[in-house]
Amino acid sequence: MSDTRAHKVLVSACLLGQPVRYDGQSKGIVSDWLAALGAEGRVLAFCPEVAGGLPTPRPPAERQGELVVTASGLDVTAEFARGAVLALETCQQQGIRFALLKEGSPSCGSGRIYNGRFEGVSVAGEGMTTALLRRHGIAVFSEDQLPELASALAWSAT
Repeated sequence: MSDTRAHKVLVSACLLGQPVRYDGQSKGIVSDWLAALGAEGRVLAFCPEVAGGLPTPRPPAERQGELVVTASGLDVTAEFARGAVLALETCQQQGIRFALLKEGSPSCGSGRIYNGRFEGVSVAGEGMTTALLRRHGIAVFSEDQLPELASALAWSAT
């Protein structure tokens, strides 16, 4: 198929080894399948928090309802919301219908996020970027769901 735009995947930059996390680290994953996808030009690295204007490193933040705040109480909701909108716009411009995002993140968590009390306790929930992408029909997977993502991509190619 000559047009692979529909088969590109937006991927959390930290999962690709880029040091963009709040602590200045990455959470790179080792996956031959993901590496092959990247070699085909079908991976687009994106960090919503950096895109939204937050520095690296930065204070850790957690969702508290619709807000995102740091442990010191600084409201960073606007930066997280801006990053989510930029992620959506990127997907729409590139024809991307699938995303692989970092589980647990207040931006990218797809099944769980931290409870908002900075206790290291995760709860069911989704990050701001994941929520916005899903509301616009983009399928979001976590790094624990690579086989499901691979199946979804293969199915969409038929």
